[in-house]
Amino acid sequence: MTRRGLLIILSSPSGAGKSTLAGLLRVWDDSLRFSVSATTRAPREGEVDGKDYYFVTVPEFQRQVAYGEMLEHAQVFGNYYGSPKAPVQAAMEAGHDVLFDVDWQGAQQISNSALQEHVLSIFILPPSITELHRRLVSRGQDAPDVIEKRMRKSWDEISHWDGYDYVLINDDLSATEKQLETIISAERLRRSQQPDLVTHVRRLQSEFGDMS
Repeated sequence: MTRRGLLIILSSPSGAGKSTLAGLLRVWDDSLRFSVSATTRAPREGEVDGKDYYFVTVPEFQRQVAYGEMLEHAQVFGNYYGSPKAPVQAAMEAGHDVLFDVDWQGAQQISNSALQEHVLSIFILPPSITELHRRLVSRGQDAPDVIEKRMRKSWDEISHWDGYDYVLINDDLSATEKQLETIISAERLRRSQQPDLVTHVRRLQSEFGDMS
């Protein structure tokens, strides 16, 4: 029997481990696909169109939004970002789960989209705010003022935890990864993800009819 793919949303405040967990999920199942976002900003050195982002003009982006071709979209620092629906739907219909790395607003838009019955949303919480700050500092990617901004933003993100299907506390990376694998494995068995179930049940009914 074939199955439809899931639209798997992972959200968290910066430093909670979302990106690391997404990478571990790809190792666990290399059939998982990352959703490639569209953006109106200019490509940076080394970025490849269609791989890192779909680079589009502002009028083209606005056209896609107007015609319902974006699952979610937002404006950030003067540039538009969004998740094109067509490649996601094609991957889903081919049986591939698609991973989304979006904030709570993007998660809400996808969950309210035409593909909502195939959405699986998961929020990752840190074990403590102290640990969240420690992780941001230890990864050495941001200046102190940027870390401060991320910490201020983290509470707004955490406050939307109850809008997700599952919420995990990432106090142990390996254990959290196993929890994610368990959730995804179970959600793949939803009735909505198994389009051949109706055909199979009808065949069973037909067999009962042949026996009578």
